[in-house]
Amino acid sequence: MKSFLIGKNDAGQRMDKFLSKAVPLLPPSLLYKSIRLKRIKLNRKRCEISTRLTEGDIVELYLNDEFFEEPKGPLVFLRAPAALDVIYEDENILLVDKKPGLIVHEDDKESVDTLINRILHYLYDKKEYDPDAENSFVPALCNRIDRNTGGIVIAAKNAAALRVLNQKIKDRELTKLYLCIVHGHMPQKEGLLTGYLVKDQEQNKVTVSAQKRPDSKTVLTQYKVLGEDERFSLLEVDLLTGRTHQIRAHLAAAGHPLLGDTKYGFARDNRGTGYKYQALYSYRLIFRFKTDAGPLEYLNGKSFSVPSVWFQDDFENGRIPQSR
Repeated sequence: MKSFLIGKNDAGQRMDKFLSKAVPLLPPSLLYKSIRLKRIKLNRKRCEISTRLTEGDIVELYLNDEFFEEPKGPLVFLRAPAALDVIYEDENILLVDKKPGLIVHEDDKESVDTLINRILHYLYDKKEYDPDAENSFVPALCNRIDRNTGGIVIAAKNAAALRVLNQKIKDRELTKLYLCIVHGHMPQKEGLLTGYLVKDQEQNKVTVSAQKRPDSKTVLTQYKVLGEDERFSLLEVDLLTGRTHQIRAHLAAAGHPLLGDTKYGFARDNRGTGYKYQALYSYRLIFRFKTDAGPLEYLNGKSFSVPSVWFQDDFENGRIPQSR
């Protein structure tokens, strides 16, 4: 038998969701069967899979020890650096300036030096995250940025903050503004680009066109020209829809691919400029809550920006080399 004392970060979850994280070796079919047979109890009483847990509850599992014998190895995240470029931090959230080249989560090729592992290491060193003290919660990222794009990433330090931020992002109550450099000049100083996006999962690439297709999704990209020279334009972009590679693909479809972007642009246009990453940065975040944000209401109306964007300095000081 094993019991769990429900803590602050466990509260609010459904029983089945909590157990799937707290006892990962327990098959879902056996989990549901055990609840029906009262081998899993809440406060010594029968419960349902949909029962919501509250802080102080006790969950008891009358099951074989084999489901609780997961060996604990070394903490993998401690092998990642703990250094972060912190923009803002409080007891609930952490805003980090992710640099181009760093992946946010594990993939097939990268399993240690990821942004989330750096954040876990950072919080562990500060004694704000103790894996042994948590049943089901791990600090998590609320948004993602591609490996070769830089900018602000939001991390939630507790479950309450994570729930609020995930809902606010879903409801589009956060504004994320991007800076980018594109080839050529836009037709207007401000404008709204509309189109339809189709994703190719195998190629990890998207296509934007003016024609709607059964499998396409609408994309809306608002831009403002902040500066121009003979070759390039510096834009501020607001994504009114958040699709995979939207900015890169939409501007390329409009005839203005990003500087340094060989996936949606042309290598010949970037050759000699010295840009190995696309000139794209999520540089500003604004909290615009329309409904109550509970424990995060104090963030409403606040705006955060990165201190500098590497390619903006190049553009404004005329330091972008001529392509060859």
